[in-house]
Amino acid sequence: MEQTAIFGPFFAMLVLVFAVWAYMFARRVPFILGNTFTQEQMITPGFLAQVSPPAVNNPSDNFKNLFELPVLFYAMVVYLYATGTVDGTYVALAWTFVLFRALHSAVACTVNIVNLRFAVYLVAALALFAMIFRAALAHLG
Repeated sequence: MEQTAIFGPFFAMLVLVFAVWAYMFARRVPFILGNTFTQEQMITPGFLAQVSPPAVNNPSDNFKNLFELPVLFYAMVVYLYATGTVDGTYVALAWTFVLFRALHSAVACTVNIVNLRFAVYLVAALALFAMIFRAALAHLG
């Protein structure tokens, strides 16, 4: 397998982060501009989160979440490429991770049904953990 195949899901994940950022921006800026918050309120930690409706807050929460588990994903991509160990299983797991992270973002930014959001998050996490444990076992073995 071509080692660069792992960069397809890598760049897809980066596009997802950008898409969530753009959606967050599109929801947050009109909310801020449509209100008369003082500068003191705006610099108070947590103020915006407290006063924002879910339609504004949820994309922001999801954007922050895209810098948690995905960081491990990026590290795995670099590790797999650097060690020349990219194969079809890793690429399939990587695409599974990205697909379910995209579904997670779609749910989190819109309907935010917690059970559904958790289910798609779990599938993504398990795909990532499978990549990590498989690589660790191969490295130790």
